[in-house]
Order: sequence, then structure tokens, then C-alpha cells
Amino acid sequence: MDALEVIGDPVRRRFVELLGEGDLTAGDLAERATAEFGISQPAASRHLRILRESGLVTSAVDGKRRVYALDRERLGAAASWFDGVLGFWSQRLDALETELARGRRADRAGRVAGTGRAAGAGRAAGDSTPPPSASGEEAS
Repeated sequence: MDALEVIGDPVRRRFVELLGEGDLTAGDLAERATAEFGISQPAASRHLRILRESGLVTSAVDGKRRVYALDRERLGAAASWFDGVLGFWSQRLDALETELARGRRADRAGRVAGTGRAAGAGRAAGDSTPPPSASGEEAS
């Protein structure tokens, strides 16, 4: 299973988040998983084993405790994949943003140009009423 598949599970992703803050024992991680996800200690152990086998975390025995740590180098490889995807989309989203801004500028320019129209240019089509004269008198 590759790193992205492994962290696709919400429990394992949470373990990675917690281990990103520092090393934790299996018991600490199991307690958090029980509190947050309602899973048993054996289920939490299975998730930890999958993380360990994938290489995303390492473990060391400290007396009766097993301490887990994040393997930042292995996680960095997954992050590199995300960076590549983000780079691809960032360029396209930046181009879209530029086009949207151009459209907004063109709309504003059209509205501003529309306010300086000649007298009568804004009348509805088919309106046969003559425009008012410059003196304000009605034409007869």
C-alpha cells in the first residue's frame, strides 16, 4: 500500500497528524482513536501496524511501551506528489483568475462608457418620443 492509500483512512490520517506534533505511545494513540472514532484498542493497533508497514511511522520499544514516531522523509515523498499536483492546478487557476479579472474590468469599462451616451441613446427600441431639447422645453 502506498503512502496516499495509507493516509486515506481517517484514523490513520489522524495518527499521522498527532505524530506530526511529536512521538506518542501506542496506548496514547489508541486512547485518542477510541475517544475520537469509537474504535477498540485492537483496531487502533491494526491501523498502527499498517502505518508502520508502509514506512510512514517508525516504532521503538521503550520498556513495556511501544513509542511511535513519524518518518518525515517517507511522508515528504507523499508531499512531493501533492506539490506536483498543486503546481499543475495552481498555474491553471492563476490563468483562470487573470481571465476573470479581465472580464470584470471589461464589464466595468462597458458600464462607465455607457453612462456617457448621447441623449436619447438609452431609450427603449420603438420609443418614438423625441428627446428633450437642450433648453428643457418640449418639442412640438
